[in-house]
Amino acid sequence: MAILVYFGLPSYRLGEPSIAGKKAQDFALTINGKPSHLSNFKGKFVVLNFWASYCGTCVEEIPSLNRLHQRIASRGGVVLGVSIDEDPAAYHKFLANHPVSFPTYCDPTNTRVALSYGTSMIPETYLIDRQGRIYRKIIGAQQWDSNDMLAYFDATLASH
Repeated sequence: MAILVYFGLPSYRLGEPSIAGKKAQDFALTINGKPSHLSNFKGKFVVLNFWASYCGTCVEEIPSLNRLHQRIASRGGVVLGVSIDEDPAAYHKFLANHPVSFPTYCDPTNTRVALSYGTSMIPETYLIDRQGRIYRKIIGAQQWDSNDMLAYFDATLASH
């Protein structure tokens, strides 16, 4: 019975211990042609989304991520996308054909950053608090602008 209780705790999900509260690993990225780091976003609530242009569910959630980004930007939040596309040309073609309003970056080492976070499937999203700690990990596609999700982000941004 104790084992069942342990696996049912919120701190244990999908066979892995919770990463909530751990410092988000910093990494270098380029946004709009300018070098940056995740740590440059310290002080902001970051929605770090790993995606790829060939991932159908990733593509489906981009419009709702755009709307989430617009909603949280004025309150110190930012959606940051990291594409794990193996072909940078496919990534750039995707961006040319689809509006993405949030900053996004293509990992040139083909998943190095995603793997360092423990990402095993995409889309996968990490919520990072203003102090640079992982607040929550969300596996799978979401409707980021649903009423429930927007209420969650409103409450989270107000308290963090």
